[in-house]
Amino acid sequence: MTFLTLLAAAALQPSTPADFRSRLPEDEVIYFLLPDRFDNGDPKNDRGGLKGDRLKTGFDPASKGFYNGGDLKGLTRRLDYLQGLGVTAIWFAPIFKNKPVQGPKGQESAGYHGYWVTDFTSVDPHFGTNAEFKAFVDAAHARGMKVYMDIITNHTADVIKFAECEAAKACPYRSIADYPYQRRGGPGGAAINPGFTGETDRSPENFARLTDPNYAYTISTPKAELKTKVPAWLNDPLLYHNRGDSTFTGESSTMGDFVGLDDLMTENPKVVAGFIDVYGSWIDRFGIDGFRIDTARHVNPEFWQQFAPAMKARAAARGIPNFHIFGEVYDDSGEPGRLAQHTVRDQLPAVLDFAFFATTVKAVARNQPTELFRGLLSQDVLYAKGDATARQLPTFLGNHDAGRFASYVRSENPKASPEELLQRVMLGNVLLFTWRGVPTVYYGDEQGIVGRGGDQDSRQTLFPSKVATYNDDPLLGTDRTTAVENFRTDHPLYRMVAELSAIRRGSEALRRGDARILATEDKPGLLAFSRTSASDRVIVAVNTSTEAITRNIAVPTDVSSLARLSGACPAAVIAPGTIRVTLPAFGHAICRAAN
Repeated sequence: MTFLTLLAAAALQPSTPADFRSRLPEDEVIYFLLPDRFDNGDPKNDRGGLKGDRLKTGFDPASKGFYNGGDLKGLTRRLDYLQGLGVTAIWFAPIFKNKPVQGPKGQESAGYHGYWVTDFTSVDPHFGTNAEFKAFVDAAHARGMKVYMDIITNHTADVIKFAECEAAKACPYRSIADYPYQRRGGPGGAAINPGFTGETDRSPENFARLTDPNYAYTISTPKAELKTKVPAWLNDPLLYHNRGDSTFTGESSTMGDFVGLDDLMTENPKVVAGFIDVYGSWIDRFGIDGFRIDTARHVNPEFWQQFAPAMKARAAARGIPNFHIFGEVYDDSGEPGRLAQHTVRDQLPAVLDFAFFATTVKAVARNQPTELFRGLLSQDVLYAKGDATARQLPTFLGNHDAGRFASYVRSENPKASPEELLQRVMLGNVLLFTWRGVPTVYYGDEQGIVGRGGDQDSRQTLFPSKVATYNDDPLLGTDRTTAVENFRTDHPLYRMVAELSAIRRGSEALRRGDARILATEDKPGLLAFSRTSASDRVIVAVNTSTEAITRNIAVPTDVSSLARLSGACPAAVIAPGTIRVTLPAFGHAICRAAN
């Protein structure tokens, strides 16, 4: 089968609008973007309807830490661009109404990223309106494309203030041992909250005895902000931990404020019920297809054990049978067990595959052995349902927190030519689309954006930018910069992602097949693996080294011939159970095996 034949077949694969709901999570090609940084379709909403300077409106297109102008109208008008890339599901950073600006004086930044929510029921005016969100979802669905929302239950915007922290400008975490719920200001303080036995008793009756939130700090929220959150129950300080800033270790990991953001007491049944109602409403009103859950590791497991099944049931009742839920567990150690525990203990259906990300960075950017991938795949058994769960993990090469894959490639290989950097990034994409899991493309990677690191340094606009540090950063595969529009469908990375998307959508094995390592090396070089389903088998081989290689690979003895899908595929076996591949530096072969 030729690539053109595959492409024609795959054009039908994203599904007609009538049957796109039937696709399983592992059938998708996800595209992740920040609405503020994708496309500006309506400059009239750039300031979110607010007046004043950037500290009032949050808008400053010359600053990477403020709103730059992207919105839902811009996203909607670029659906052709995304569909041409082979995208079948769009995941975007939170669109809920945010506190426009927060932070200490002189260190302020804006909520352009969406994670400082004040109103969980409405679209932020910087992005548009609820009606425009519905128009976007309907337009995506009309093309057979799914929509995944990014949601937060761990925290809200920083609204709650503590008297003891105002002068010090710091709020160290105060533990339960040092500041028990039953005493004000420590074990020797005045008695409060009589009868409250602690957060481990999650009965409504126990939490009804928690009537004073001033056990660790003294609440001193300004009067003007006492009722800023929506729904109204979020304004009750008793529904927050109020223990100061998390150190991201021990008890504080689930009870401390995430960089100062108000940490919800997700042990409380009111919070559980409240968020089930809030996010269930987005399913009911708009028919969305999945949730990415922010900071999932910082919420107690019992919350997820109730929340995830409730969302699945809500979606099923709405006629959405394959609602995809995946949690963010930020861990770049490359250890799958640190991720898998959240599918077992927390019972989350899936998590973002940070282990794949870390392993690919090590092997392709840092020139470490390909044997790392054998260790990665061998630990799929740790996930709650083993391989079945592993196939639903969104895999990725970079994101808005960790940074772009190209930035790792460039920083780890400072003497490499632009051509070599592009080849390494392309090889990363081959692995992204052929490894088990759900390939997730970070917006702008397909246009060669590199960046200088994570967080704000990886959040460039695709519409013309005015941020100096973005515009002086060379792109890969083009002589363009971010100072001009970058929606080029002829960019070599765009074309490659489109090709790989078509190949994947046309292969049951690459979407749903079991994975098996065929060959690795204890140095940069060969990595070979197979993907096998009931009706399809694909063999993938890549070369992570700077030199061309020729290697023999052991394959099942019933493989008689190979059909090229992409790269340098051998036409036939050289002996029963053996194929020989010759791959250039950073080359690949994606081959359909025939019996």
